Amino acid sequence: MAVALSSRLQYGRLGAIGLAGGLFSGLLGVGGGVVMVPLLVLWGGYGQRDAHAVSLGAIIPISAAGVLTFGAAGEIRVWEALALAVGSIAGAQIGAHLLARADERKLKLAFGVFLLVVAVVMAVGR
Repeated sequence: MAVALSSRLQYGRLGAIGLAGGLFSGLLGVGGGVVMVPLLVLWGGYGQRDAHAVSLGAIIPISAAGVLTFGAAGEIRVWEALALAVGSIAGAQIGAHLLARADERKLKLAFGVFLLVVAVVMAVGR
């Protein structure tokens, strides 16, 4: 019984993390990496590498929901999105290849530094 309760609690946490990722993705354009990865590590108990992998798996349904919502409002710039998609597919393959070989501690440090740099640039940027 304890295993079932623990499993339900974990799935509840994952659902809450997904809700936060989807909310921030739709509202601010960030969700998978910036929201879900830290929450998966800090609240979900995942290792850094596993959190990245799980987050990548959630990107497709998050994107589909956003595309449907923004598309219905006529807010999608199709050609720009396609150009980004072409580069993103290549970049994701390279990044996933590097992720599989990255040292867990160095990955966590690099991710933290990345988040700090993004925060500073967004706070003081134009």
